[in-house]
Amino acid sequence: MASECSFDIVSKIDLQEVDNAVQQALKEIRQRYDFKGSIADIRRDKETIHLTADDDYKLKAVAEILTQRMAGRRVPLKGLTFKDPETASGGTLRQQILLQQGIPQESAKEIVRILKGSGLRVQAAIQGDQVRVRGKSRDELQSAIRTLRDGPLSIDMQFTNYR
Repeated sequence: MASECSFDIVSKIDLQEVDNAVQQALKEIRQRYDFKGSIADIRRDKETIHLTADDDYKLKAVAEILTQRMAGRRVPLKGLTFKDPETASGGTLRQQILLQQGIPQESAKEIVRILKGSGLRVQAAIQGDQVRVRGKSRDELQSAIRTLRDGPLSIDMQFTNYR
């Protein structure tokens, strides 16, 4: 057995699953009676989803349909950041949803602070948009994972590269 074990904390959203959820939501919107003759659209551009609708009620309905489809495809909803709706041309409303790719610097610092304050014998190091956690025993690493899952963080985390 190696003398030191480690794992990485990352935050990635599978963009193919997001595309599938967007297609399913568009299909449902086009089939629903309350959206007949209205302007309702969803499109993804890199790491941003753009919602467009006629009014506030329909915009909320489009967002709800999209989040239901994403939850059904196991896309973590913690990884979505909803911006405020804004008016667009033609009296329509537009809203952006940002997809989280990578752990933000402030959240990475919070993860390191939580692990240091937990009393566990692990070391956490920020490496770009991920955090690497090292420890001498696998039990300590599993306790660190449990501590972070139960913690107050509002970001989506995956634990990868466990060895």
